[in-house]
Amino acid sequence: MSTTASPQLAGRREWVGLAVLVLANLLISMDISVLYLAVPFITASLEPSSVQQLWILDIYGFLLAGLLITMGVLGDRFGRRRLLMTGAALFGAASVAAAYAGSAEALIGTRALLGVAGAILAPSTLALIRNMFQDVAQRRTAIAIWTAGFAGGAALGPLVSGVLLDHFWWGSVFLVNVPAMVLLLALAPTLIPEYRDPRPGGFDLLSAVLSLGAVLPVIYGIKSLAQDGMSAVAVAALLAGPVIGAAFVQRQRTVRDPLIDLNLFRVRAFSAPMAVNVVAFFALVGFALFSTQWLQLVRGMGPLEAALWSLPAPVAVAFATTVATGVARTVRPVYIVSTGLLITAVGFLVLTQVGVHSHLAVLVGGVVGVAVGLGVALTLTADMILGAAPPERAGAASALSETANQLGAALGVAILGSIGAAIYRTDVRDTVPSGMPPEALHAARETLGGASEVAQQLPEPARSGLLDGAREAFVHGLNLNAAIAAAVMVTAALAATLLLRGQTTPSTTSTTPTSPPTTPPGAPGDTPLDVASGTSLDAPRDKSVPGPAGG
Repeated sequence: MSTTASPQLAGRREWVGLAVLVLANLLISMDISVLYLAVPFITASLEPSSVQQLWILDIYGFLLAGLLITMGVLGDRFGRRRLLMTGAALFGAASVAAAYAGSAEALIGTRALLGVAGAILAPSTLALIRNMFQDVAQRRTAIAIWTAGFAGGAALGPLVSGVLLDHFWWGSVFLVNVPAMVLLLALAPTLIPEYRDPRPGGFDLLSAVLSLGAVLPVIYGIKSLAQDGMSAVAVAALLAGPVIGAAFVQRQRTVRDPLIDLNLFRVRAFSAPMAVNVVAFFALVGFALFSTQWLQLVRGMGPLEAALWSLPAPVAVAFATTVATGVARTVRPVYIVSTGLLITAVGFLVLTQVGVHSHLAVLVGGVVGVAVGLGVALTLTADMILGAAPPERAGAASALSETANQLGAALGVAILGSIGAAIYRTDVRDTVPSGMPPEALHAARETLGGASEVAQQLPEPARSGLLDGAREAFVHGLNLNAAIAAAVMVTAALAATLLLRGQTTPSTTSTTPTSPPTTPPGAPGDTPLDVASGTSLDAPRDKSVPGPAGG
């Protein structure tokens, strides 16, 4: 007779706990884009230099990406809920400090602290799902909701920012984080059980430093290339990252307690979805700036109106993740991921048809197509990555997944952004009126925003001539980047079909946790117990039966 036990179904407490996790995840993602519309207000208030302005925007993402791996491992070893609550407290405090920063230097410092707090929070939001939801179907649904929150947060950032800036000062875009963090701190001890590796081993500080050194220079170098073009500093950073990364890999092979298990990358159900994530965020984030600029600078919308027209994208993601979760019960992941990537390619092909005078439906339809496709694909990749790792290493696996997202986003901004900028400069050169001051000439040739500002100072017909030429140049870059993104998505779909053929999500091959309980009831890492009665909170009250181990 089989001794395999059926997985314990999650109850109301787990689903409410998931809502708390998704809220935190949404805010972490939202803080990447929430400042896009606030920059003019911050500039007027704090008068940062151009370099300081870039650091205000970028330092959060730099530290978030660079520290994810380390924080994911710390959560595995010292307690995921403990790290979640520590991150929430720090995130709330840093948000208040950022809101009331009195100088550019202070704002850079508090944004850096927000990045550290986000890195502490982020891995636990996904890793805890691996332990809270043992049933395959429930876990996939939970991950779909988490994915919608992550993708929707970046899209909601400008919308939330636009609404707040319409009524309050720029610091309000940070204060919106505080009530959510207070709610998390109040509810987490009751709703979210503690999990950690029952055999954590030691923590290798040198590996943590090397992981930061491998990721941070690469993302910095990519962003520098996108913003400033080729420079010695950017090239040095891009070369330093892989060198430090090689040292990190060698360290993981030889140290007794490695930060990450390199054997995971030999599992196609882990490494292939990671690659899909890099490609997906490359296209998604790299193109997002073009669509928002088209709404504001080509169509002439204000920040709030442009943000509202961007709202269909997160709604589409929520719809797509729901559909993908249902279809995954009967269809192999390879077909779902590949189909999602092909739908994304179709969305980008629609965007190649956007012109200066196109109807809004063309842009919105293309963006929704991209959102639907990526929502379908990313739901399954997150499930596969998390399921491929043993429960006790779910934090590290979650951190690697989110690091792949950040790296893909940085590559997209750098590569697609550089292509768009190069096309704009080339096409707009002959449309700029002669006799302009050098500073105005430089601004008009660099960006569409610069050309729009310069045009306001020109008489007709020079004003219309400059605006028409600049908008046509910008749209040319948008169309070419959409074509490149479509080609990348088709290539990724073909690669996913080959690499994931015959693969199932690891969670579908077993209905029980992948590791047995290794700690006595009530010890850290086991199923949470009712302190008063000593029984499992998930078990019936009339039976002293412990639930599944937390790993």
